[in-house]
Amino acid sequence: MAGQLHRRDVVAALLAPRTPDTLVIAGLGSSAWDVTASGDSDRNFCLVGGMGLTAIIGLGLARTQPNKNVLVITGDGDMLMGMGSLATVANVAPRNLSICVLDNELFGETGGQPTHTAGVTDLAAIAKGAGIPLTSTVRTEGELKTIVGSVHNEAGPQFHAIKIMHEELDSPKPPLDGGYTKDRFRIALLGEAAAVGGFRG
Repeated sequence: MAGQLHRRDVVAALLAPRTPDTLVIAGLGSSAWDVTASGDSDRNFCLVGGMGLTAIIGLGLARTQPNKNVLVITGDGDMLMGMGSLATVANVAPRNLSICVLDNELFGETGGQPTHTAGVTDLAAIAKGAGIPLTSTVRTEGELKTIVGSVHNEAGPQFHAIKIMHEELDSPKPPLDGGYTKDRFRIALLGEAAAVGGFRG
């Protein structure tokens, strides 16, 4: 059953405690718009069209940046396509990775068809079964407050499925030039010399 939490409020709460050492990987479509609505940042990397890749990209980043906190924010459709990544996350076990799934039980980018989470599929149970030690399903403001503290203060890997309502919202876009976005993120992380082929501002 889909939740009653508002997606933009959830994402704003998740991002409010972030520090310069927090790197955010956002999934395609609504997740990217939600993260951007909370404020564009050169330490956000939004996968505008890469479905199923968000968690595994977050894992790669967490492995290469062990002193940074990596927060993945994505949707249920994206996570269902990339479920195998949860087994890899569990086995690699990066202490600095949190995955938060905004679960409205719909494929929002293709017309609102129900995802498997509208039926019997439980993403938090799958993550737990894969071996991720800290998992939850969030339905209330109180539970959200608890996992915000966990995401920013406790060791991972951790996985939280956050049940949200379906809403038709505006779509504030992050930068859509892939080369620019890549260079911007690399420079924020590694300095000016990290831009391959020059920064396209």
